[in-house]
Amino acid sequence: MLVHGARKLDADGIVEDFWFATDGAVISATGTGDDWRATIDGHDVTDAAGGWLTPGFIDLHAHGGGGADFDHDAEGMRRALAVHRSHGTTRSVLSLVTAPMDALCASLGAIADLAREDPLVLGSHLEGPFLSPSYTGAHDPTLLVMPRSEYVNTLLAAADGTLRQVTIAPELPEGLDAVEEFATASVVVAVGHTAADYRMARAAFDRGARLLTHAFNAMAGIHHRAPGPVTAAIEDERVTLELVLDGVHVHPAVARIAFAAAPGRVALITDAMAAAGAGDGDYRLGSLDVTVRGGIARIAGTDTIAGSTLTMDAALRIAVEQAGIDPVAAVAALTLTPARVLQRADLGLLRPGFAADAVLLDVGFAAQRVWANGRPLR
Repeated sequence: MLVHGARKLDADGIVEDFWFATDGAVISATGTGDDWRATIDGHDVTDAAGGWLTPGFIDLHAHGGGGADFDHDAEGMRRALAVHRSHGTTRSVLSLVTAPMDALCASLGAIADLAREDPLVLGSHLEGPFLSPSYTGAHDPTLLVMPRSEYVNTLLAAADGTLRQVTIAPELPEGLDAVEEFATASVVVAVGHTAADYRMARAAFDRGARLLTHAFNAMAGIHHRAPGPVTAAIEDERVTLELVLDGVHVHPAVARIAFAAAPGRVALITDAMAAAGAGDGDYRLGSLDVTVRGGIARIAGTDTIAGSTLTMDAALRIAVEQAGIDPVAAVAALTLTPARVLQRADLGLLRPGFAADAVLLDVGFAAQRVWANGRPLR
């Protein structure tokens, strides 16, 4: 394919009248102006008509969409993925909420099977069961377990090489050992749903954790005498901070602080549950009932936020228009930064040699066309 007449926006900057061409699943050439005409033969040509063109979005943390979740069957997973792909997410890590160990193993196996079929599925994320009882969020506290080595090995085996991320409260007994075990197995370890203080978070990063699960949520905030895990993550250049920027989880002013304090190390995520793209109503998140009203998901009968109904193009729009984040930095947070978290050097930029994943957006940053591996998704 060949796309021309775009306003390119990626971590390299903004380029007017941009074009790119593909050879199979890879970007083969880029340029500006009318140079694209020399490579037109054999290409399916799209005129971007001055729209924003970004790399495909990479979501490190999402639980579902379209009325379905990632915890059960492949059909539901595909339905949820279709919603997010229509909004620009070309690569996804599928997140699982806390569940009994046998159920988690079954879900990990199902995601492993799907990932082998579909290269756009990057693998799985265990957001439980190794969480603090004091910061459960939308996880069933009765299903939490301690991060013992036997559980670590069981989950790694069930995922069969496709476990990409695990969230751990490192202060739990054997928590730091589990951080190191997972990191040694090339799993990205995230500190989250945690009562860890500043020192414990630093210890976890020194043992191999490289991510902070939805920063500011399900953890202590920044206090002038108790800096907490967010400050520890901001200070450590090895660590990336996930951020749910939906206007509910984090105030736009706090998002500005995070982007300024950790440039290039904020990854925007959706943390979306089944209601994303499906509207208000009653849903399930793992074993818990969730009510969605006005696009805000809460555990039924409580004020506890239960994931989001966010899509990645909406996160970009909120970042730029409400939080005032520079568009280049905002797009990097959906593309190059998560690619680096996953150590995928072929994703996140519109350059020759990179995967042919791209999103064409209108002036309001709503996805209009989406391509992945050189093929149209929308």
